[in-house]
Amino acid sequence: MKILIIEDEIELLIAISNYLVRENYICELAESFKKADEKLSIYEYDIILLDISLPDGNGLELLKTIKRQHIKSGVIIISAKNSLDDKISGLDLGADDYMTKPFQLSELNSRIKAVLRRRQFDGTSTLNFNEIAINTDSKTVTVNGLEITITKKEYDLLLFFIVNKNRVLTKEAIAEHLWNDNIDMADNFDFIYTHLNNIRKKIKQAGGTDYVKTIYGMGYKFTEI
Repeated sequence: MKILIIEDEIELLIAISNYLVRENYICELAESFKKADEKLSIYEYDIILLDISLPDGNGLELLKTIKRQHIKSGVIIISAKNSLDDKISGLDLGADDYMTKPFQLSELNSRIKAVLRRRQFDGTSTLNFNEIAINTDSKTVTVNGLEITITKKEYDLLLFFIVNKNRVLTKEAIAEHLWNDNIDMADNFDFIYTHLNNIRKKIKQAGGTDYVKTIYGMGYKFTEI
């Protein structure tokens, strides 16, 4: 799962990022309105943590952009403002949740999981696709009820495929999701094939079906068809 943290307090920005990285999220950081706007125009995120008070703009304007452009990310506002008007404005504009500083990072993590469950997993912590089940709380994968050993990248890749089932995912989209903007440093996309091949083997060894289809010249699709 990939998170964009928009927060101008650098110490808090780093603290949130460090905590969420330990919780196995991929995090990108933006300390200003301009940088956040640039990232939102290029990359996709599962969750956006949005501060209202930024040094060069209002976070609510970013929220308007997110909704106007039909960006599907979940949005949690994090702000020092405890004004009822700000909270109502943010929720009315389409934010999924609102947290007032200071807050416990463990609570923030719980709020993130709740938003993900509501938006992507029909309110549950388990995502099922036939014989494959992914528990997004324990970050485990079972095939026919048997838990398989899987690396973090393999877990992220499988989850990305199932959340986007029946959609063609380009190699560029997969790489950017797993490695964020650091992917520009990569020479090629061979690592995608390596992780994908490992996932296929592990699912087959557990008696599962290989649902990943190669769409030549385009990318991959996770589908029964």
